[in-house]
Amino acid sequence: MTTTILVVLGIVGSAARAEDGYDLWLRYRPLHGVHAAAITMRGSSPTVRIAAAELARGLSGLSGARVAESPDLAAGGILLATARDPMVAALHLPVGPLGNEGYLVRTVTVGGKRVTLVTANGDTGLLYGSFALLRWVQTGGALAGVDLSSSPRIKLRLLNHWDNLTGTVERGYAGQSLWDWWLLPDFSDPRYVDYARANASIGINGTVLNNVNAKADSLTAPYIAKAAALADVFRPYGIKVYLSARFSAPIEIGKLKTADPLDPAVAAWWRAKADELYRAIPDFGGLLVKANSEGQPGPQDYHRSHADGANMLAAALAPHGGIVMWRAFVYAHDNPEDRAKQAYDDFKPLDGKFAANVIVQVKNGAIDFQPREPFHPLFGAMPRTPLMMEFQATKEYLGQATSLAYLGPMFEEALRSDTLAKGPGSTVAKVVDGSLDGHALTGIAGVANIGRDRDWSGSTFNQANWYAFGRFAWNPEISSDAVAREWAAMTFAPNAAVVDPVVRMMAGSREAVVDYMTPLGLAHQMATGHHFGPAPWIADLKRPEWNPVYYARAGKDGIGFDRTASGSNAVAQYAPAIARQLADPATTPERDILWFHHLPWNYRMKSGRTLWEEMVADYDRGIASVASAGRTWATLEPQVDAERFAKTAAFLRIEERDARWWRDASLSYWMSVNGLKLPAGAAPPAHDLAWYKAQDFTYAPGNP
Repeated sequence: MTTTILVVLGIVGSAARAEDGYDLWLRYRPLHGVHAAAITMRGSSPTVRIAAAELARGLSGLSGARVAESPDLAAGGILLATARDPMVAALHLPVGPLGNEGYLVRTVTVGGKRVTLVTANGDTGLLYGSFALLRWVQTGGALAGVDLSSSPRIKLRLLNHWDNLTGTVERGYAGQSLWDWWLLPDFSDPRYVDYARANASIGINGTVLNNVNAKADSLTAPYIAKAAALADVFRPYGIKVYLSARFSAPIEIGKLKTADPLDPAVAAWWRAKADELYRAIPDFGGLLVKANSEGQPGPQDYHRSHADGANMLAAALAPHGGIVMWRAFVYAHDNPEDRAKQAYDDFKPLDGKFAANVIVQVKNGAIDFQPREPFHPLFGAMPRTPLMMEFQATKEYLGQATSLAYLGPMFEEALRSDTLAKGPGSTVAKVVDGSLDGHALTGIAGVANIGRDRDWSGSTFNQANWYAFGRFAWNPEISSDAVAREWAAMTFAPNAAVVDPVVRMMAGSREAVVDYMTPLGLAHQMATGHHFGPAPWIADLKRPEWNPVYYARAGKDGIGFDRTASGSNAVAQYAPAIARQLADPATTPERDILWFHHLPWNYRMKSGRTLWEEMVADYDRGIASVASAGRTWATLEPQVDAERFAKTAAFLRIEERDARWWRDASLSYWMSVNGLKLPAGAAPPAHDLAWYKAQDFTYAPGNP
């Protein structure tokens, strides 16, 4: 007899009960027609028990009735067991190729009983499979004939928390740090468990606890004990902890006179520190290092290379199985070269010189998490070195907490970019997952947008970027639209009347931010320091590359950064075919045209408009997109709980106001340098340029 465990027929009620966003996408609210039998688990490890408990929690919520665990397998039940279990082994299922973290969920017959099987090669795979089953049901899937099978394409799928020991979060817009360093290790906040649940539900398997601008204190015994307490919470969820290391720690806490990576005493200090870390945290993941960047110490302080520094640390960690993630985000105050070129110039000559347990962590673009950047030229340029993608889920440059900017399209755009390193199809995704160059050590990092706010990320829609990062980390070739649909169905309801308009809002939201902040390839036009709001006029900071004018180079003659052979020649860092395309404004994608070219204001665009007219149109389009999202959201009031609806509506109003501010401030400045009038029909700025320059936000959040 075939028994369907869960049948999704519709949503209970028209509007959800009051919510504050704490449950994220794991809401498990009742759906019509859901019926669940008992759950039978085979195994007793903490991870298996957690998987069974999550299934019970989820199916109880979705069915509106308690779903129990039972030692006896029943028809219509769920069997949770690894492929090694005799009951599963007898089925001869294709589980072997799924690796240690993959899973298979399938309706099968066991002992004459039709059941839904969740199986994997290891316990963590069972946990991932359990969440996959719940996701399937939450998004409207029925269990009759269910057949889900997946394994991660990338080995290391990490969040990077830029959390400080003071409790603040650099570039954090969701309250204080989640980690209560003061009470750890004596008290572990129950939220740590829910944090681990959320991460496991999207396949994240590691977390860097502290800011890349690290304090050496993070590596002292008291703070190692605090990290160990968190590791104990996270371990059953398949999550390892990592720490950011300050390169000068041997001086600051080791009392050495140097941090020279080739000094034997320094190497010995790091070996002893690694031993100490692994005594406290046996499965410690490794160290993340920001060196010789933005004032951070590093091996170049001693005339050594990045490889020298990374390899010294790698030697200390290697006996324990640890890794070093060495960031390629570098630019120097005494280097007059185009900032966009400096990481490539530093790291490309080091290809093949890093130890086997080193992975170089590269941002998606060559500047710094801008609303849009071309893919970083290091991807495809270092075939003998594993490269780890670094995205930013927190929206430092995209409106911070209050903008609706779904970053799935940004992740997709970067990962699908073709480096042409080995001909067509040599995508960034294939560099990152190791398939292009045959690397086993692979990784992807996302700068977290998580804090102590009740809704974790500052707003409901900011949660989507945490979710999307996890889904792209698991499968870098997934569709941003598919991810948005999953998230919307789980976060609100699997109802097309809700999901379709929400997904439309999300799909265009990041492009709207690009339009009203940095159209046509402009970059870094934000106010300096806190990066909130427009300030394209700033020109007085001591380092040229800290000034927005450095990037726009606007004058009477035109606007844009010439990165062709007549300028910085940054285009030469790409594969020859790409470099040739980017060398000519006629063949450069217009979305990037001012990133690569300095063009006159009357340059004729493909639309037939001049560059100036196109810029104005883009600013206006961005505002219109935000206004349209607000109108769409207003239609959903009957479908969404009051608290989340009201907060989102307020944030959309804030974003529309900020978009107009961006447009008017930017156009006021551009007109002051180009002497042009606005195109016919374009609304004039609400204030004069002096008013926009006078705006001050000293205490904007997230500023270090």
